[in-house]
Order: sequence, then structure tokens, then C-alpha cells
Amino acid sequence: MDRIPITKEGFERLKKELERLKTVERKDVIEAIKEARAHGDLSENAEYDAAKERQGMIEAKIAELESKMGRFEVIDTSNFTGDRVVFGVYVEIENVDNGDRKKYRIVGPDEADISKGYISVISPIAKALMGKGVGDTVLVRAPAGDKEYEILNIEIK
Repeated sequence: MDRIPITKEGFERLKKELERLKTVERKDVIEAIKEARAHGDLSENAEYDAAKERQGMIEAKIAELESKMGRFEVIDTSNFTGDRVVFGVYVEIENVDNGDRKKYRIVGPDEADISKGYISVISPIAKALMGKGVGDTVLVRAPAGDKEYEILNIEIK
């Protein structure tokens, strides 16, 4: 059974999501199914079909999260020094070719959200950055082509 790395914050967020799915979403969809059944003939009842489909999606998400909860390995970042890029840190980089700067947090696959600047530890850029320090230059081999970045800053929050 493979362990899945996750930050403490990410684990707590997913735990709350699982609890919400079980206590709120599950009850809401059961109520919607009950209400749709009251409308009569189920063979042509779009409300019933939609509620049953939603129920299936909720139950699948619950099963997925329950399966992963036991495999998550919560990584404690509180004792990291910030001198190297490791799981859970924030890293600011600059594209050597065009000067574009980006700031990312390296997180587990289940936390990745590029809109928040959270990238998966298994992404090409995170793999290239791991273990490097401020001032180091890394070559990132990605589907869009090779890019070179300089590490400007590493933070732990």
C-alpha cells in the first residue's frame, strides 16, 4: 500500500470535506430522492434520476476519501530549516530566459491546485526543485519544453 504525502493543512481540509459529505451532502441527497419519489412515476422522473446520479457521485467521493485517509502520510514541516526545497515549503523561482517569477508551494497530489500556486511533489517542476537551495539553477523538463529556473527564495509558513 503506497503512502500519499500530504501537508497537515491539506489533511485537515480533506477530513472536513469527508465529514461534510457524510453529514450534510448525503442527507440532502436522500431528502431529494425522497421528494422526487413522491412525484410519482420514476421511469420518467428527471428529478429522481438527477438525485440518484448525485447520490452516486457523493458515495464515490466518500469511498475515495475514506480509502485515501488511511494511506495519507502527514508531513510535519514545522522543523524544516528552509535552506533546501523540500515537501511543504514555498519556493519562489525566476525563469532564466524571460525573468518571469512564480511562487509555488510543494504539496501532495491530492492538494495540488495551480490557481493557489500549489504544485504536486510529483510534477516535473517540483521534482527538479527538490533538494536545491537559494541561488541554485534547475532545468525543468516538461511536456511544453525545457525551461531553466533560478531559486530566489524558500519559505516555511
